[in-house]
Amino acid sequence: MKLEVVLKEKAIVGEGPSWDAENGLLNWVDILGQKVHSFHPASGRNDTLQFDQYVGTVVSRDCGGLVVALQDGIYAVDEHGQLMSRLAAPEAHLPRNRFNDGKCDPAGRLWAGTMSMDQSPRAGALYRLDPDLSIHRMLTEVTISNGLGWSPDGSVMYFIDTPTMKVVAYEYELLTGSLGKVVTEIVIPEPGAPDGMTVDEEGMLWIAHWGGSRVSRWNPYKGECLEEVQLPVQLCTSCVFGGPELNELYITTARGRQTELELKDQPHAGNLFRLQMNVKGQPSYKFKEINNHLGGNGNE
Repeated sequence: MKLEVVLKEKAIVGEGPSWDAENGLLNWVDILGQKVHSFHPASGRNDTLQFDQYVGTVVSRDCGGLVVALQDGIYAVDEHGQLMSRLAAPEAHLPRNRFNDGKCDPAGRLWAGTMSMDQSPRAGALYRLDPDLSIHRMLTEVTISNGLGWSPDGSVMYFIDTPTMKVVAYEYELLTGSLGKVVTEIVIPEPGAPDGMTVDEEGMLWIAHWGGSRVSRWNPYKGECLEEVQLPVQLCTSCVFGGPELNELYITTARGRQTELELKDQPHAGNLFRLQMNVKGQPSYKFKEINNHLGGNGNE
């Protein structure tokens, strides 16, 4: 496996990568930088959308454009990068909360979680935005909602609430988007804490370690770590498979609020990495909005 820096962006908190196979690009965010990036590997170009609030999640829309989870709600963005409408605002009554990580399930529903901006315990939740734009609160008492993923057959959903140091696996009903019982919990040891993740075609989990300088591969059925990839930066935030063959692992990182002395030893902190793999990943799914309806639908 070959690790390389593909983009020297120096993001404050790079996060939420998703691969747009149709357009051959990687969408990702800088949460605190309030930016959505679209990186084109073929040309090396990185297009940027600047917002006026934190942005935690970006996914492609099946009908064109993007869906972004900003600080105060979930929005549609057109092909020209213009905000069109707020699709949902489930925590409008909680102005000190913001959206964090999220992604779409294989049926095209968007899952995105929230957290308190001061990281107050159990102040956030995990939501599901359906293609008809109905919004559903699926988990409560979440502290820092992070990694999401699904087993290759769609029967299990994986979720990380970072301070718990666990990946929780739930039974998943792909037809309805409902969560069942907890199948297993995997405790992720230090160094670092589990952040974003992705699932490969063999059903193994790839987890980025915030503060741990690594990405690790886990067998969720046995609860064991299979391998680790060390990175030259401390704050690894998330990862996703991309490239024409889905055999390239893109890894986002952060500079955070590290000191100049800390950053002197980590010149690539906040940059985008790519790892050539010997295993393929699953595709990043798009949000499948019904009838291209653009209106919001209030809170739940």
